[in-house]
Amino acid sequence: MPSQVLSLALLVLSSLSSSVEAGKIQAPNLSLPSGAAANAARVKSAFISAFGDYKRFAYGHDDLAPLSTTSKTPWVDSRNGWGSTIIDSMSTMKIMGLDTLFSESVAYAATINFNFETTIRYLGGLLASYELNGKKDQALLDQAIRLGDKLSFAWVGDNDLPYNSLDFNTNTPDVATSNIASVGSSSLEFGKLSELSGNPKYRNLVEKTIRKVATNPAPLPGLAAQGVDPADGSPIGDYIVHLGGASDSYFEYLLKYGRLTNNADPLWIETWKAAVDSSIRYLAKTSSVGGHLYLTDYTRKQNVYVGSHLECFHGGNWIMGGKLLDNQTIVDYGLKLVDACINTYQSTVTGIGPEVFAYIGSDGGNYTGGPRPSPSDMDFYNQHGFYVYNGYSYYDLRPEVLESNFYAWRATGDVKYQNNAATALTNILKNCKAPAAYAPIQDVTKLNSGFFDDTESFFFAEVMKYLYLTFDDPKHISLDEWVFNTEAQPLRAPAELSTYGLYSASRTSNIAFQPNSGAIAMISPSPILPKQLVDVVKDAVEGLQISLGVTGSIGKLLGFNNP
Repeated sequence: MPSQVLSLALLVLSSLSSSVEAGKIQAPNLSLPSGAAANAARVKSAFISAFGDYKRFAYGHDDLAPLSTTSKTPWVDSRNGWGSTIIDSMSTMKIMGLDTLFSESVAYAATINFNFETTIRYLGGLLASYELNGKKDQALLDQAIRLGDKLSFAWVGDNDLPYNSLDFNTNTPDVATSNIASVGSSSLEFGKLSELSGNPKYRNLVEKTIRKVATNPAPLPGLAAQGVDPADGSPIGDYIVHLGGASDSYFEYLLKYGRLTNNADPLWIETWKAAVDSSIRYLAKTSSVGGHLYLTDYTRKQNVYVGSHLECFHGGNWIMGGKLLDNQTIVDYGLKLVDACINTYQSTVTGIGPEVFAYIGSDGGNYTGGPRPSPSDMDFYNQHGFYVYNGYSYYDLRPEVLESNFYAWRATGDVKYQNNAATALTNILKNCKAPAAYAPIQDVTKLNSGFFDDTESFFFAEVMKYLYLTFDDPKHISLDEWVFNTEAQPLRAPAELSTYGLYSASRTSNIAFQPNSGAIAMISPSPILPKQLVDVVKDAVEGLQISLGVTGSIGKLLGFNNP
């Protein structure tokens, strides 16, 4: 096959028409079911109560220690002690209409002295709150600029990549290796900071980072290796493709930064599309029980049949991208990923999913890189299509399953996603209620298994926000008008483009795509998914030829022997 021919599945994703039209993410005429308002009120009440406990016992510190309210230090300063719960919660307060709490938090934010090492979490909260309140609070933008200036020291000299942590007292980074999530998860925040401040330096820093990672040699097309060395930008380690922690938000931000900048550089969305294509071709597996769709990891040229709560954000991300690109195929895959993650909730006695799970593929694959499943694991698997992996049975108040369920609701209007959210809300309020606020639980497969003593700020920023917005007016914080960062901080987006164009073959012409004419697993009921990849390509190219007025043999064009 000629080297210039794109992967067959990529043609499915990119060439179903002569130009991929941008689509609205949200379904038209969304209508909330009758119980939505009551569920929104439940979320709001839970937030007010939990934040009240934080104010009483830990205000000004990062996290509440919900089991230690009688101690002298009922808090955890895991993020420099600047009050990350306050900053993370501000946008949720504004969205819920809690204006008094919001004003108090803005006043607090203006007093923070950024003088230790930090992460991007604070910057997103400041920028989102500034935009949500109509750009009225100049102190928030001023603080964001100060923080952005400090964080800029993580880029040393001419390095394309930032170091992972920074001493704010000396403006010197901790020189160590990093991962693509750490180096690639500041583009939304720095890009927005350039937009609001008028200073392009922040955008220039993050764009050179993404460009370097996206154009590095990759184990699979579009799927960058997890480990990187900021000193020279090169991939390091075992050349692992991992879709969960340490990689997740890099892939998330490729699409979202492309949307936030309206495709000013096609590299971001094109790399995301290539990553989705490779994920479908090489990583997507259905379980031998239940036919649930999961995304494997990939290392040393073999698939790893392990998933995680963190990875469950991909369903929502694929739904967003598929709707934005007007590509129902990607949406259908995303919806299947959402269903599989919801199944991890529906299958436990607590109604909450575990941190990490494993499964057996319909292809017989079961490699996990760890211990083999026990007889009890297999009993659970044979009932539910997954099993809790290697003791990772806890729930850390994570949002990803609820996040993707929110995208599925807004994109389809299917009431089952409302029901999923309502059930999850009930189970979280019941099983995670601690002496103060809510706490992570140790084992989702057992009732009353005990808690961990740290209510991290993302519970307020993400879990509460995604649940509330699921039940709230769909026009409020519309996905067609806002882009959420990885901490669920909404950033105002420009009006979507009328087209995002065709995939450019020239950028990846150095990659040797291997054709696969075998059967695609029928993971979606959508009638637009043919059984053979070769059929998909034929259909796509025929449409492309008609649109472009190109004549000639498809077989000759693609190098097929069959007519």
